[in-house]
Amino acid sequence: MYGPGGFYRRPEGPAGHFRTSVHASPLFARAVAELLCRVDEALGRPDPLDFVDMAAGRGELAGGVLAALPAGVAARTRAYAVEIADRPAGLDHRIEWRAELPETVTGLLFANEWLDNVPVDVVETDAAGVARRVLVRADGTERLGEPVAGAEAEWLARWWPPAAEEGLRAEIGLPRDTAWASAVSCVERGLAVAVDYAHTVDTRPPFGTLTGFREGRETAPVPDGSCDITAHVALDACALPGGRVLTQRAALRALGVAGARPPLSLASTDPAAYVRALASAGEAAELTAAGGLGDFGWLVQPVGIPDPLAQASPEDH
Repeated sequence: MYGPGGFYRRPEGPAGHFRTSVHASPLFARAVAELLCRVDEALGRPDPLDFVDMAAGRGELAGGVLAALPAGVAARTRAYAVEIADRPAGLDHRIEWRAELPETVTGLLFANEWLDNVPVDVVETDAAGVARRVLVRADGTERLGEPVAGAEAEWLARWWPPAAEEGLRAEIGLPRDTAWASAVSCVERGLAVAVDYAHTVDTRPPFGTLTGFREGRETAPVPDGSCDITAHVALDACALPGGRVLTQRAALRALGVAGARPPLSLASTDPAAYVRALASAGEAAELTAAGGLGDFGWLVQPVGIPDPLAQASPEDH
């Protein structure tokens, strides 16, 4: 996926194969810009103020955030897009394109659908009730390997206890925990946020979540670089002390994104404004929808500042 000609180095980028919240509506970038402004206030308006778009795709989020910021904040913002693909043509010159995280961050590190692409091992319970690693050939065919042991077995026992029933699966999220801890370690002061498909320890899917995506459709996860290979994230396991997980619905509503329809009276007094407000409400509804994007998890990790989303409850009641 990451090698020459691999999925993530293709010119069309991830947006050519699947739709994230960033691509669904500019409201998402505006909400992240609002979050960055709250972080800025909590930090005492530093100069520079860092914004890191982790796994940036083609820089759509970084560009949208810069465009949505108030001029005074934008003037102090140092924007980074972290991505292994080449810098896309026409990207805002203010965005620094790089393959690795900056050494230090004072501001907001935002990782939208990054952790689901950090590779994990899959295990399956065999006929004797033993959890064994699933090995995969280049053509996608599978066989069971050795039993899981050591730190991986300890992670499973704590976060995804293997079922005794033959054929049930789990995904060892330890590499994601490590990747997230490494990213957060770059934040000297500010906030780190990971947004992803997620599940918690009491709602783990019995057959796992490993799948592939190609050209907008779900497909078999064949490891030949032809498709995206992804698995949902155990965000509760990734959380460091002081971090918490809430739904995207709760987070975006706390940032001012709501799906309420505009008053019908506006259609009479200002029809154009009514149409714009109606379209915006539809986009907000998609971003916060139950059973869809609204169910994504936001792992919020403050570093040296109060939680800027403190008023958002973990569950949207």
